[in-house]
Amino acid sequence: MDTILKVENVSKAYTGHKALDGVSLSVPRATVYGLLGPNGAGKTTLIRIINHITAPDSGSVTFDGHQLTAADVAHIGYLPEERGLYKKMKVGDQALFFARLKGLSRAEATRSLHEWFDRFDIADWWNRKVEELSKGMAQKVQFIITVLHRPKLLIFDEPFSGFDPINAQLLRDEILKLRDEGSTIIFSTHNMASVEEICTNITLINKGQNILTGNVEEIRHRFSDGRYNLTFEGDPRKLMETLEPLSSQFRLSDGGYGRHTLEVLLKEEAPLQEMIAKANSTVDLKGFNEVMASMNDIFIHTVEASDRG
Repeated sequence: MDTILKVENVSKAYTGHKALDGVSLSVPRATVYGLLGPNGAGKTTLIRIINHITAPDSGSVTFDGHQLTAADVAHIGYLPEERGLYKKMKVGDQALFFARLKGLSRAEATRSLHEWFDRFDIADWWNRKVEELSKGMAQKVQFIITVLHRPKLLIFDEPFSGFDPINAQLLRDEILKLRDEGSTIIFSTHNMASVEEICTNITLINKGQNILTGNVEEIRHRFSDGRYNLTFEGDPRKLMETLEPLSSQFRLSDGGYGRHTLEVLLKEEAPLQEMIAKANSTVDLKGFNEVMASMNDIFIHTVEASDRG
């Protein structure tokens, strides 16, 4: 797969603290890439290096096939977690100001901004002062400013923070649309549910080191521990008795309308096909699926294991 950003063995130390210790990652083009880690893990330092705000002590960063330079910043859009707008300026004037800084003509910026403001339902706030905006509306303005010049690489740090579910879904849809149109997104967050929804690949950093990298679905499958859901009609007790030699744990839930779901933890040596065959001969089996490990559980497990050394 074509790689737009490659970080190789990057280290960065400050007085008495090593923020990054040999971190490497490769971000495929036109994907949403999750950059994860607990507070203080080194994510912000890495983002600052990618944005050419600071330089690594060692290692290299390659962007779009060449060594990262200051000129590449024009092709990177960055929405930091701690955001700021000039409170006394009018919303439209401020958006135009930032758009012009990013190289858009006044006519082009005005047209594009009005399209985005309409899409985000904030057109009525064009001539209002920034200080009158709610936190959510201010975040919409900042998101628009970040993506307006359609940079090759977008970096969002906790973009859903402060949004209600409806506006979070709006933003999520726009991020996926940008990806589909060719933008690459680095998505830094603590919201693991969002990672499962929109990220293709992730890197998990802890104490300045990369402790987990890979495709999200492959990682979730790797961390799954042999749990399966059986959806069926019939006698739950009889099914559990039948499967008891194959399973070390059951969890039963009522699905309504005469259906039940039984979560089965299959013993390591137990054949999966045998479990399915026995279940099918005991009850009316309606559905079967593997219970994938959640990114939240994987995050906690992997960080705790890293902390234990």
